[in-house]
Amino acid sequence: MSIAFTFPGQGSQAVGMGKDLADQFAEARAVFEEVDEALGQKLSDVMWNGPADDLILTANAQPALMAVSLAAMRVAEARGLDLAASVAFVAGHSLGEYSALAAAGSLSVGDTARLLRIRGAAMQQAVPVGEGAMAARLGLDFDAAAEVAAEAAADQVCQAANDNAPGQVVVSGHKAAVERAIEIAKGRGARRAVLLPVSAPFHCGLMQPAAEAMAAALAEVDLRAPAVPLVANVLASAITDPDEIRKRLVEQVTGTVRWRESVTYMADAGVTTAFEIGTGKVLTGMIKRIAPGVTGIAVSTPADIDALMDHIASA
Repeated sequence: MSIAFTFPGQGSQAVGMGKDLADQFAEARAVFEEVDEALGQKLSDVMWNGPADDLILTANAQPALMAVSLAAMRVAEARGLDLAASVAFVAGHSLGEYSALAAAGSLSVGDTARLLRIRGAAMQQAVPVGEGAMAARLGLDFDAAAEVAAEAAADQVCQAANDNAPGQVVVSGHKAAVERAIEIAKGRGARRAVLLPVSAPFHCGLMQPAAEAMAAALAEVDLRAPAVPLVANVLASAITDPDEIRKRLVEQVTGTVRWRESVTYMADAGVTTAFEIGTGKVLTGMIKRIAPGVTGIAVSTPADIDALMDHIASA
């Protein structure tokens, strides 16, 4: 099989996302209702009507993005999609890993929504506002960016958080250390090194309290083997064992999102088409830069789902 399904992470959210699916398909409406019930909150109202300031809150954005991805999946399944028969791998960027697992049947939608609410809140609360930061380095490869982060850390935390694409690495940690890393990176030939507008320093050692919260939360849910292998963020390779999946989800909170390597792994395994299931086209753009031989296609609208099903039927 030459198809992978990928699932977007935080930053892809936008007011109105998923509304067209809910308007046209009962299967999609059922997903949004299940998420609302699991959270005890009308999250769908925030998703469709805003305000944007509420939607971008980490505790809202994470389950909201998952909800749109799973709504698109349920519509495709109603149209005849058989994930195990058509798709070689699932993979998600950061929170998207939870969407990928829900799509592959490892987690229920309700459990995934609750886990992401816990995850978002725990990540937000792990570091006082203003103490942490993240910055993008454009033009440095991963090894160079990691060296810069280590040099800038001194007695603080600063580490490579996201290896997104060639020459696109994000570092995370204490704000002062991240600011030092920006200056060092500029002197090492980075085309651009800028602070990102994020609410917390994700995927670094400062997130350890959130990792502990997720270890406790994941221990309480029923997590089954996925219908197709998950390419894990922290491994950049495929896994299916539920106990290992739990372990890697905990490690992911403080570990590097190895997206560039994950896409390369799937390409080397024969994937030629990667569908981004959910809101936005961020992963599609990254995939085109990482693996030119892989076609990235975003799937978020009813017309996109039609195209997805046509592709699978002709494959």
